[in-house]
Amino acid sequence: MGDLHLSADRPDISKAFIEYLNSDLSEVEALYIIGDLFEVWTSDDIAEPYTDEIATHIKSVSTKLPVYFIHGNRDFMIGNEFASRSGMILLPEINILNLYGIQTVVLHGDSLCTLDKAYQRFRRFRNSTIVKWIYRHLPKSTRQKIAANIRQKSQNSNQQKTYEIMDVEPSAVSELLTRTNTTRMIHGHTHRPAIHELGNHKQRIVVGDWYEQGSILIIKKDSAMLQQLPFTTQR
Repeated sequence: MGDLHLSADRPDISKAFIEYLNSDLSEVEALYIIGDLFEVWTSDDIAEPYTDEIATHIKSVSTKLPVYFIHGNRDFMIGNEFASRSGMILLPEINILNLYGIQTVVLHGDSLCTLDKAYQRFRRFRNSTIVKWIYRHLPKSTRQKIAANIRQKSQNSNQQKTYEIMDVEPSAVSELLTRTNTTRMIHGHTHRPAIHELGNHKQRIVVGDWYEQGSILIIKKDSAMLQQLPFTTQR
């Protein structure tokens, strides 16, 4: 799953996520959250109060099965403190694993939107070790202002971008599959859930967002299925 975008002003999403975590997961071998668990994450030391409940419920699940997390473009500042508190295992930005005999690459997906040149420049800047170190050592109020400004600029910029620019670039998908020697790709970010057959027995699966309903991807030995989880409460 990915792109939950949990926030204090969307308790319906948090409720649906918690309901899923409290459901019968006895047949689930592992849970992967592939980015944008939160709408915005300034840093572990100034997380909003509602995130404590989220951490508690994820922690409870992590005692029964591994919970893996890949950073998204909204919560790339989630660090070891929150990961430890919630029992999540932090994975690299591009994670390769064997899923029931299929070599699979899992990532958030924003790195594949290569036509968005401005965002990719910002992404390289924000991922700099030096930039992250400086950011972490700024006063809390300054970090909150920076995060708010980035979020607002991102929302304004996205309104001006075309469908093609905001989607993944096929050549970037092909290049990553080749570079990682994988035949299946799983990602989020675009909010366009689908299972794409790419030819040559290759596949790209996009997980859904949690704006209007929950969405999970279920991988079994012989199948891959996107499943919606209707919200039990309205906004």
